[in-house]
Amino acid sequence: MNLEKMFKMQAELDRRIIKEKGLEGQDLLPNTYVALITELGEFANEGRWFKHWSNNQEPKRLLTTAGATLDNATHFRCESDDCGEYSNREDFENLFEPDYDECPICKAGGVTAYREVEPLLEEYADCIHFFLSIAIKKGWKEELNVSEEAIEEFKEEGFEGGLSGLYLEMQWSVLNSRMFKDEEKKKEHFRIAWGLFLAIGIVGFGFKPEQIEKAYMDKNAVNHKRQQEGY
Repeated sequence: MNLEKMFKMQAELDRRIIKEKGLEGQDLLPNTYVALITELGEFANEGRWFKHWSNNQEPKRLLTTAGATLDNATHFRCESDDCGEYSNREDFENLFEPDYDECPICKAGGVTAYREVEPLLEEYADCIHFFLSIAIKKGWKEELNVSEEAIEEFKEEGFEGGLSGLYLEMQWSVLNSRMFKDEEKKKEHFRIAWGLFLAIGIVGFGFKPEQIEKAYMDKNAVNHKRQQEGY
């Protein structure tokens, strides 16, 4: 992952939010921690691994949703019974121009844009936003550099206490990075929390670093769009 690029993108988003919401001079770190803890819970909810009471403990991987924009659509479908096929993006490059509302294939039906989303990965990307924000605010950027060897060690040795054990240890370290009085201990726990978070994503769920980076960048763009629309 290109962490330096992600730091720059996060700093830009944070600055925009502070300016447009009139938050200059406020201590936003407590809110950011609450947001991170909340998003980690939402990630776990999509992961479902801990739901021993349910017959469905598989994570939510891929959903197709309607109402996408041209920027984030992955495929399109003509609503005409005579056409109806999912078509290549290139066929619809002018779809959202004012006078362009017909299917370029059958010239009759209307078109719906669809987007494939992976809820688990999206929630993971949400968590990254707040990890990055905390690192920026606290000057802990270096703590997010995790070696490939550390991840490989998790792959070889597995998770003590299973995925739930690792998740709880991560949450404990997140809280300690906030609650300890000693700044060095705070920083150390933040480093541990981030490393465990990466291990959960990469080892526990098989995310590739390039997938994680793309998911972050995609969600960052969505967050900018939300600010533009008065979210």
